[in-house]
Amino acid sequence: MDSKKTDDDVIELNQGLTHFDASGQAHMVDVGAKAETHRIAVASGSIRMKPETLAIIQSGSAKKGDVLGVARIAAIMGAKRTSDLIPLCHPLALTKVAVEFEVDVETSSVTCTAQVENYGKTGVEMEALTAVQVGLLTIYDMCKAVDRGMRINDIRVMEKQGGKSGNWGKAS
Repeated sequence: MDSKKTDDDVIELNQGLTHFDASGQAHMVDVGAKAETHRIAVASGSIRMKPETLAIIQSGSAKKGDVLGVARIAAIMGAKRTSDLIPLCHPLALTKVAVEFEVDVETSSVTCTAQVENYGKTGVEMEALTAVQVGLLTIYDMCKAVDRGMRINDIRVMEKQGGKSGNWGKAS
């Protein structure tokens, strides 16, 4: 059996995957001809923990300091450094990174929501997702001495606005 792929096979496999060229090679998408638009992405995710761990976070008595304050700064830094972490992401001039944390005592969890904006030729979904991941990882790092069983869950893009493909929301 011949295992060589034809050009038609590669194109069919890569249909819709913009980070691969016609021969199947990874490449950075050329956004040079795209219009600059106002782009917004919102992502969220959560971290579940023991109620005792959540109480430490809420009280501000963690040995490493203000957990949510440090996690907010880390999330913003994560958004700004996304292109250093994700190989084919374009470096972007972000105009806004807003990070919020919501404590849910009933589920013993903290939800992180990040909104990232720019005026550019490519979207900011990866930056919003990275912000959420880094924020939640920072909570884990700062609290792992008392709760190694924390679980990071449900990280996803909630909405995006701008660009050629228009607006999208998780309810869409």
